[in-house]
Amino acid sequence: MAKGEQERVGFFGRLKQIGMVFKFTAKQDKWFLPWVAAAVLIPLSLTVLAVALGLGWIWIPLGIMLTLLAVLIVLNVRANKVYMRLAEHQPGAAASIIEQMRGDWRVTPALASTTQLDMIHLVLNRRGVILVAEGDRQRLRPMLKQEKRRLAKVIGSAPLYDFVLGHDEGEVPLRKLRMELMKLPKTLSGRDVNALDRRLKALATKPRMPRGAIPRDMLPRNLRPPKGVMRGR
Repeated sequence: MAKGEQERVGFFGRLKQIGMVFKFTAKQDKWFLPWVAAAVLIPLSLTVLAVALGLGWIWIPLGIMLTLLAVLIVLNVRANKVYMRLAEHQPGAAASIIEQMRGDWRVTPALASTTQLDMIHLVLNRRGVILVAEGDRQRLRPMLKQEKRRLAKVIGSAPLYDFVLGHDEGEVPLRKLRMELMKLPKTLSGRDVNALDRRLKALATKPRMPRGAIPRDMLPRNLRPPKGVMRGR
């Protein structure tokens, strides 16, 4: 379902979601509850101090609002940190994270993959065409070269970027992926993105020939060469 077509969540539904995220984060992050306690105590203490100094009762609702805001900020930061930590061990997590980013991010998960769960995701945005690779760097290197050659045939002058996820030199940690993508300059118009999207979809539907020779048993009978043609001298 597209981002704009997602069903709107009501007030009580939103509260239920926040409660679920709160419980999950508290279970996964031992520092979450201490941070929440600090987010509650500091604004309330300042509110009590302001009222005691005679600065007016207006500080009571203001203090409550600041407390709620502080708790939500802590929840958002710590929940995002837990999510990123758990996602690093999940194949395909990069595609899911990009799909949830704000804006028009068109993602084709696992454009290329291996049986060892190495994956290359295709991302299209006003910033250009982006390949996001996750898995073993040695296996990903030839895969990236192949995908770049295929894409170069259809993207024209559109910029092409590639990111390899990891913690070694030249790699991007998953938790920093969104920030690195947002740093890229916007060079394409909406019309350019739509035109590229159509071309990339057409390219993705083209079947790929398997590497190596095709076994004789898989050849159609009417296409098999005469006896002796495939024999070596």
